Amino acid sequence: MIARENPLRADYVQAATEAAQRNMMELAGLELVGDAQIGAAIDSFASSPNAALLILPGASNRVHRTAIISAATRNRLPAIYPYRQHIASGGLMAYGFDGADLLRGTAGYVDRVLRGEKPADLPIQLPTRYELVINLKTAKALGLTVPQSLLARADEVIE
Repeated sequence: MIARENPLRADYVQAATEAAQRNMMELAGLELVGDAQIGAAIDSFASSPNAALLILPGASNRVHRTAIISAATRNRLPAIYPYRQHIASGGLMAYGFDGADLLRGTAGYVDRVLRGEKPADLPIQLPTRYELVINLKTAKALGLTVPQSLLARADEVIE
């Protein structure tokens, strides 16, 4: 699932498609607008054999995270999310950039601009720290056993 407004939408879809092909998986895109549509789309998708959700970054996926997580849980679908907030709301796992780390870098940029540097002259900063967060309570509710090797790699495990 990817939010329509995401400017990197095409890049995410291409990367996900290539990864699915390499792993002999079928990729089905769900475009969702509004809580009611989200629930209906995920309910319908859940009937697919071996279904799972990959929630890609975007403002809509943050805004509608409760509906997405509720539908995934109701249908016992494993899902991976881009933001730690999804896991705090009951999602299974998240892998994405560390927002706090990115914000710390922003403070340095503000300082440089206030000291007279032109924003256009500053290099673009990309995330350098990514984190894996796993919610074992959700895994248990879904009837999943998370491998120890994955738990050992996690930056945070919520029990």
